[in-house]
Amino acid sequence: MVAAVVFDVGNVLYHWDPAALYAALIDDPAELSWFLANVVTPTWHFQHDAGRSFADTSAELRAQFPHYHALIDAWGPRFDETITGPVAGMIELVEALDAAAIPLFAITNFSAEFWAPFHDKRADVFDRFQDVIVSGDEKLMKPDPAIYHLAHARFSLKPGEALFIDDRLENVLAAEANGFIGHHFTDYQRLKPTLASLGLPAA
Repeated sequence: MVAAVVFDVGNVLYHWDPAALYAALIDDPAELSWFLANVVTPTWHFQHDAGRSFADTSAELRAQFPHYHALIDAWGPRFDETITGPVAGMIELVEALDAAAIPLFAITNFSAEFWAPFHDKRADVFDRFQDVIVSGDEKLMKPDPAIYHLAHARFSLKPGEALFIDDRLENVLAAEANGFIGHHFTDYQRLKPTLASLGLPAA
């Protein structure tokens, strides 16, 4: 019996796209593509998810790309502009599960310093969650098995009791290897059969 649902956040509940911020700051499409591929890269940003501060990572990046000083500095205070809105159907799903008294949790690879303002702007959604594990707070990131062990302990869940939904396959496979029922998320319509098979309500 599924006792709870555990969500990822980025690109499961809310779309995340760094290009949404920088398209407004860099006019030339070729330069925009180069900047995203070589300066504010996923590898650079994931340091924040692992617990490093933006002050430290931005200082290092400015030293490598001094020409882009102002654009690099925009990442921190304007991070919320990389969030482009809710994923279709997913906020409604959260509401439906909550209305059915299904306990809701999340495990997210997210910077601790960026999480607070992101969360606070969407408190009406996250107030429905009993707990959220934020990688930047714990200095543990998916797919490290330790973060799933922490989730079982924090959420008081036994192996096999919770559905875990994530858009990254490696995170889903690690969750399944560590006691969760996994679903590799692509969109809400493809999630619905999994919900039905587990006796969970849909939106």
